[in-house]
Amino acid sequence: MFFVEFRLQDGRRVHVIERDLKEPDRIVGELLQPGGYLKLIELGLEDCVEEIDAQKVFGYALFKDGKATRLSYPLEKFHSDVSGRSFHNGRFIQRMREKAASLPSVQLKQGTVTSLLEEHGTIRGVQYKNKSGEELKAYAPLTVVCDGCFSNLRRSLCTSKVDVPSCFVGLVLEDCQLPYANHGHVILADPSPILFYPISSTEIRCLVDVPGQKVPAITNGEMAKYLKTTVAPQVPSELLDAFISAIERGNIRTMPNRSMPAAPHPTPGALLMGDAFNMRHPLTGGGMTVALSDIVVLRNLLKPLHDLNDAHTLCKYLESFYTLRKPVASTINTLAGALYKVFSASPDQARNEMRRACFDYLSLGGVFSNGPISLLSGLNPRPLSLVCHFFAVAIFGVGRLLLPFPSPKRMWIGARLISSASEIIFPIIKAEGVRQMFFPATVPAYYRAPPAE
Repeated sequence: MFFVEFRLQDGRRVHVIERDLKEPDRIVGELLQPGGYLKLIELGLEDCVEEIDAQKVFGYALFKDGKATRLSYPLEKFHSDVSGRSFHNGRFIQRMREKAASLPSVQLKQGTVTSLLEEHGTIRGVQYKNKSGEELKAYAPLTVVCDGCFSNLRRSLCTSKVDVPSCFVGLVLEDCQLPYANHGHVILADPSPILFYPISSTEIRCLVDVPGQKVPAITNGEMAKYLKTTVAPQVPSELLDAFISAIERGNIRTMPNRSMPAAPHPTPGALLMGDAFNMRHPLTGGGMTVALSDIVVLRNLLKPLHDLNDAHTLCKYLESFYTLRKPVASTINTLAGALYKVFSASPDQARNEMRRACFDYLSLGGVFSNGPISLLSGLNPRPLSLVCHFFAVAIFGVGRLLLPFPSPKRMWIGARLISSASEIIFPIIKAEGVRQMFFPATVPAYYRAPPAE
């Protein structure tokens, strides 16, 4: 869906097939980081967060064991309008659709794509069913597949190794105030984090992370019991009454949290984007920022091209997309996966020391908080900076264990803390691709020039 607006200024026709044109009702995709908002501006789509009661977000507040710390986005160098935005996802999507449909070169239709049309290894278009159930075909020199996290089209276009580390349980709290206005709130709870952020002027989204792929049943009351007995005692007192009221209203939703590294199979005539291509744990709210950043990269690559009909040449050229997207995508992906593991409770004492060290490190303020929050917000897409801060947290934790007098037990926990930190971050980096992530200039595709016409 995001692909439509920016392409039209080049005069090309775009055929958009959406499964359902009604306003979506989802419990994720509700927070856009400042880095994502800057990409909206770059695409000329910033008005899509207007007139939907979107709320400005200026940072995060972390809570642990009765203590709290506020982490502000480093926005001093930007225009006053630049900040995060939180909103009802469906309202934002409808604004994007309205923007697309208002353009004369767009053909926006409701239909369910059932398969890609392939001819001699090249994707020529899609087969889909319209609202009446009629089977139709649509042809195009370039098919952009962005059918979401449950994509049934990605199998031939990438290695779809999907991990589901947890599920979100979603509630809407009404008529209450967050402890820190216009901030996302992360509670380092047991067994895993709880999130709160505003989605309108009167509503606050609550997302309770439940580890694993199974959650307590909603229909028989197990979920309500779990939320009241296990989660509620860990909710800040300012939100507790509204939290209990939301449970009793009963509109409880669940959503699996999926993670999938970007592992493309470059295919002539097609390109994967969005959650169909690459997912990360939604703890940091980075999904839309990655998607919008990818769109800017692709827009810039396609801009000099006037003819898209040579599918094989175009495919070779667009291989650079997978490297050029890495600074933003890999930084946000790695941080999301690492923070989720660090912020979750563990029976391992070393992991719990890492969790405590992370909270206290961020509480130091200054460069210790500005660095990580600028990574999380998409304002500083530098993978090396991420790794440096991550291990700085680990070293900070070890230092506290060894001072003032190291003991064999504390030295052993410190060694395990460093080992645990390595076990968390290095597998994520490996999945993202070490070379593309840290040394993109050594990848030949990085230098692909537009094909001669």
